[in-house]
Formats: sequence, C-alpha cells, structure tokens
Amino acid sequence: MHHGKKLIGWLTAAAIVGLTATAPVLAQTTLKMAYALSENSHYGAGATAFAKNLEASMPGVKVQQFPNSQLGGEREVIEGLQLGTIDLAIVSTGATLNFVPQTGVFDIPFLFRDLAHARKVLDGKVGQDMLAEFPKRGLIALAWGEQGFRHLTNNVRAVKEPADIKGLKIRTTENPIHIAAFRELGVLATPMAWPEVATALQQGTIDGQENPLSVIVSVKMWQLQKYLSLTAHVYGPALVLMSPSVYNGLSDADKDKFKAAGVASAQAMRQFVDQVEKDGLETLKANGMQINTVDHAAFVKAVQPVYPQYYKQFGQELVESIRDTQ
Repeated sequence: MHHGKKLIGWLTAAAIVGLTATAPVLAQTTLKMAYALSENSHYGAGATAFAKNLEASMPGVKVQQFPNSQLGGEREVIEGLQLGTIDLAIVSTGATLNFVPQTGVFDIPFLFRDLAHARKVLDGKVGQDMLAEFPKRGLIALAWGEQGFRHLTNNVRAVKEPADIKGLKIRTTENPIHIAAFRELGVLATPMAWPEVATALQQGTIDGQENPLSVIVSVKMWQLQKYLSLTAHVYGPALVLMSPSVYNGLSDADKDKFKAAGVASAQAMRQFVDQVEKDGLETLKANGMQINTVDHAAFVKAVQPVYPQYYKQFGQELVESIRDTQ
C-alpha cells in the first residue's frame, strides 16, 4: 500500500514536470525577442525571418519583437536571457565577450578577407564549436548571424591610409580587441554606449564612429557624418540567442524547430548585408556622403604589432586557422 502511494505521488510529480516542460508548445504563447536596432535593419530582417519560420513550424507560438533597445542594452538583454525575462535576442559579439570570451576571436581587426571567408569560418567547425560553449554560461546560441564589415565615418577628413586616421576621436564599442588595434593606429578610441552616439556626434565631442554599412544606412548616418571610408577593418558577426528557461523545456523535435528558425534568421541577415553592400553605398552617395576606398594592405600591416596580444588571448593556432581558411 505504502509503496503504491509513493508511486502515484511520483507519477503525479512526473506529470507536472512533463506539463511545465511542454507548456510553451501546447499553450498559446508569446515569446519576446529583443535587439538593438530598428525593424528596417539587418537585425529586424533576422528577427522577422525567425518569427515567420518559427510561427509556421509551431502553431500557437508568436514571436513579439522589441527593436531599438526597448528591453535594454545588449548586456542587459543577455542577462535577461539568463534570467528568463527575455526569450530570444539578436546581439553583437561585442556583448558576448563577457560571457563567452572566445567569441572575441572573430573581432580581431583585418582577420577576414571578405564576407565569403567569414561565413565559411562561422558555418564550419570553428564557429559551430563556439556556439556549443554558450550553454555553459546559461545561454543557448542558435546560429551565427551577421552585421557585415565595419567601416569608419568621420567629420574631419577623408581617411585613405593609416596616417589619415591618427588623432581622430572615434567612438568604438566597449570591445578591448577593437580598441587595441585602434590605439595602435593612433586613434583616440572612445568607448560609448550606442544610444549616446548621435548626441556626441552632434555636439562634436567625438569626430566619428565605425559600424557596418547596414547600421550606417539604417540610422541615416549622413545626417551626422561627412566622410565614409571603406576600411572593412572588422567583420561583425551577430548571434541569435535564446533563454535556456524556454529551450531546456522543449522536446528535441521542438528544439530543432528553434534551430531551424535561427538558421533562417542568419540567412536573412546575410542577404540583407549583401544587399546593403550594393545599394547602401548608392543611398549614402545620394545623400551627400563622401566615400573613400582605403589602402587595405597598409592598414593590415599597421595593426600587425597587436597580433601577438591576440595570439596570447585566443591561441595562435586558432587565429591562424581562421586566417588561413580558404
């Protein structure tokens, strides 16, 4: 008798656990997806593709988008994912450095030759191994998205070679990997949160900023900056992240649906970047920005003295395996 009671208790407990585990799928449920840019940005394109794909494969699930940092800056959003107050997010690797430090290797300036090279590395073993590190930090990484290459804008002068960039006060992300290379180039690197940048440019407290074309176009940077230099100094990946509090409760089949939505999201971001590389420059030109190409090889050479620091941080083997990927 006693034994039977225990078994019934155990079965009830199992049933309750089972219910909570599958609740997100069975119930009408709305998932919150956060990102820092507008809906007409590459992040917006990625979020919309994610939502469409997931809503098609999981009836009853809705994805609600929170663009323009509505739920906080990227670091707060990542903490929200860990706590389960935010379900999904698209973020830059600048924000993941504090959580999965190895992701910083992709931020090494002048490491990637072009978009094809970067995508091959992220989709290959190096990138996939990196995604597997996230659960150890209370985060699920579904896929590598993209921002494209970062380029420099400023209001002081046309930058075409390393000498031109010296002494410019440039807003950078709070990313020590970028900052080290900028300092090597003689830039007065000024880390600043993104929402403060427009005001700082208007007031002239900084001369310029650097971002992918997708961002430069989506924020109408021509209203604030005169010169764009196609430095392609850093490749900007993005990550489609998810809260373990939702993910861990899913069946394997449903986990796969979220992964598939992540891949669709990444694909949409890459397509957006390809498109903006073509028509974005036309838009910027039409709005009066002066666009300069740069002596890429000279810049590559100018940052070489920082590379030993990167080798120490990430391992020379990893850095070279990325650089040598064909």
